[in-house]
Amino acid sequence: MSTVNASIQGLLGLLQLGQRARAADTAEALGFIAVNEARTVFAYRQAALWREGAGGVVALSGVPQVERDAPYVQWLARLFRAIAPVNAPKAIDPAALPVLLAEEWSTWLPQHALAIPLVSSVGGVRGVLLLAREQAWSDEEKALAGELGALFGHALHALRPREALWQRVRGLLRQRRAWWKVALGLLVVSLVPVRLSALAQAEVTPVDPFVVRTPLDGVIDRMQVQPNQPVKAGTPLFDLDATTLRSRYDAARKAFEAAQEEYQQSAQQAVTDDKSRLEMAERRGDMAQKAVDMNFAADQLARVQVKAAREGVAVFADVNDWTGKAVSVGEKVLVLADPGKVELTGYLPVADQIALKPGADVTFYPKASPFTAYHARVETVAYRAAPTDEAVLAYRVKARFVSGEPVPRLGLMGTARLYAGRVPLIYYLLRRPLASLRQWLG
Repeated sequence: MSTVNASIQGLLGLLQLGQRARAADTAEALGFIAVNEARTVFAYRQAALWREGAGGVVALSGVPQVERDAPYVQWLARLFRAIAPVNAPKAIDPAALPVLLAEEWSTWLPQHALAIPLVSSVGGVRGVLLLAREQAWSDEEKALAGELGALFGHALHALRPREALWQRVRGLLRQRRAWWKVALGLLVVSLVPVRLSALAQAEVTPVDPFVVRTPLDGVIDRMQVQPNQPVKAGTPLFDLDATTLRSRYDAARKAFEAAQEEYQQSAQQAVTDDKSRLEMAERRGDMAQKAVDMNFAADQLARVQVKAAREGVAVFADVNDWTGKAVSVGEKVLVLADPGKVELTGYLPVADQIALKPGADVTFYPKASPFTAYHARVETVAYRAAPTDEAVLAYRVKARFVSGEPVPRLGLMGTARLYAGRVPLIYYLLRRPLASLRQWLG
């Protein structure tokens, strides 16, 4: 009956000790509990805790701090090394120890000692708890000691210092099998097919725009429209300075009137004078020439106001860029475009060139709305690269937006991602470095 009561008392003590172990916040506090409060489970006189990774003997019963240079601590360190490895609770026979340890046993410890491994299911043996007393250890106590060791082993594993990620990776890479796994994983990942793509600056441009040019040499006096203003056919767009042309017309008109007067006088005199008939023919030819000059000046004066030839939106940068600017015949001033008929014009740098084909997918991300995307398909790619406004050598790419989807606003700027089929990931990552290396090596 007393043995049953002792077993029950030990189990209750084990439950209480488990609560105390879970409350410990450091490995040092847990070691103090192990050597001093295990008496709720077993009766013993001395206890010591050994942890190889923590520097040896880390806790002693009845002592708040371990002095590592003390003779007792150094003797215990030699004892723990002699009984290692301890994989299960076992009673220590002093006679089986080395001679020097066996001779000094009675000086430091009672006759009977039990070594209990602190085992974690994940980390293995994390320490050894030594309990010593005058009475021998029974089989029931050894079985209970196994549970005690598992309890403290699990607690020590939970309180272990967390390794940094790079330390864990370095530990794995020290294993040869890990190298093979890493190499195999990298090989598999490098062969994963991905879409080959490149980024290019792009803008929304009109389809089939009507270019408005200056009809005469002169100076732009005033712009009649604003940028992006809708206009109808016949709407005045801009006026040229008419001062010079008006003076020229006035001079031609006066010359015509003078020639006309001279012709009329010659006609009246030709009725009675044969010589005047010859002069009348000359005066008539001169009057006809003056009329042509006057009509030409009048025609040019009528063309100083340029009107829209068709309906559309006036596309140009700024009114102040043109007001007062001297222009020549045929110089482009603005464009009339249909806002519902737009396309995407991209500029693919030579360094990022990929094998684009008509029908390739394009995704346009406008700067004004970075969370909005428009889809298009490549129509043409220039065979020859040309410098852009930023002095970057690039290929001009034309793409039509997918029908059935909303089209972006005319003149919108942004970034286009151009796709050119699927390639292995390793090629996608090393494409540009290999191209640079090839240019460097030749």
